[in-house]
Amino acid sequence: CVPCKSTQVERRAIRESVASAGARDVRLIEEPMAAAIGAGLPVDQASGSMVVDIGGGTTEIAIISLNGVVYSESVRVGGDRFDEAITTHVRRNYGSLIGDATAERIKKEIGCAYASSSNEVREIDVRGRNLAEGVPRSFTLNSDEILESLQEPLSAIVQAVKSALEQSPPELASDIAESGLVLTGGGALLKDLDKLLSEETGLPVIVAEDPLSCVARGGGKAMELMDDHDIDLLTLEE
Repeated sequence: CVPCKSTQVERRAIRESVASAGARDVRLIEEPMAAAIGAGLPVDQASGSMVVDIGGGTTEIAIISLNGVVYSESVRVGGDRFDEAITTHVRRNYGSLIGDATAERIKKEIGCAYASSSNEVREIDVRGRNLAEGVPRSFTLNSDEILESLQEPLSAIVQAVKSALEQSPPELASDIAESGLVLTGGGALLKDLDKLLSEETGLPVIVAEDPLSCVARGGGKAMELMDDHDIDLLTLEE
């Protein structure tokens, strides 16, 4: 699986690396297509489907119809940027340094993408190394401040989704308005990200079942389809 905006040079390098590892037949599929297949979207139908795959380093957005990617967009914002935003917030406001694992734990336990009056303020106790004293210190974070710290990467994802919707072909726009967006990837697990995107776009948004494994499942299903018709539309040629 390759990013939808990867260059021919990058794709050729991937092919050569896989071939050198012993593979006899190498086929590439774009990540959002694999994610859509893994999420069970009707990629072979004429109606348009839209998938937003939020990985660790990038968010891949694609509109898919008839086994092809009609439009795709990739932004270098993903789950890792969420973690970095939390780490930066802690350093600036608490004068402490936390590791990647701690930042991810904070994101999972009290991270949220959407402010709502019905949301209970949650707290978490963490330990970090005080930068001034060089010793471990404990402090308490709450979900409101983490939400605030995530605004920049969240805004980048929202804007990318809006841009993709604006670029969608008119004949597929009505399909997407009815079926909505499907979120995949580990970043889709951020609490209320679906609510944020639904609020910002006015469209229904659902999180795929087991979003973390959608790309892997879709890649496997695409392999199974290699002997079926239309497989050439699913895979990328050099």
